[in-house]
Amino acid sequence: MRKEWLAGLVALAIVGLVGYVWLAPPAREPAPAVELPMLDGGRAELAAYRGEPVMLVFWATNCPTCIDEMPDIVALHEDLAADGLNILGVAMAYDPPERVRALVERRGLPYDIVLDEEGAIANAFDEVRLTPTTVLIDPEGGIVWQRIGHLDFPAVRDDIRAMLPGGPAA
Repeated sequence: MRKEWLAGLVALAIVGLVGYVWLAPPAREPAPAVELPMLDGGRAELAAYRGEPVMLVFWATNCPTCIDEMPDIVALHEDLAADGLNILGVAMAYDPPERVRALVERRGLPYDIVLDEEGAIANAFDEVRLTPTTVLIDPEGGIVWQRIGHLDFPAVRDDIRAMLPGGPAA
């Protein structure tokens, strides 16, 4: 009788382990370690944002979709930055800094803007060439998703809230 119990416990442990491995979420690809030259002249490392979610938005001043979704990005920033969301607008290498600065001022963008003047950041994120391309990074530094084109902002908001303190488990 003891052998049957022991065999049953071993079988249960194996089934539990297999279930965990089978159903556990896949490990996320880590975000590249990149330096972020800011429009204001400062510099930061992407790794400095570890512990909080980051949304990178690759954009260009001549991209109508980028301009169109800026109010939604501003709204995300206004609603969730105090809870820990970091939004970084990454201006593409082909955009002159003075044109980027003029658009940021004209639009009153409240989130940080990065100048990817040499294209190193875009290259590090699977050679981003199309705008807008948005990358969501979790607090552990893993890439949650990378999307091209206009975003479904209610779904994005849900994804971000799940990563913030007090949000549902991601």
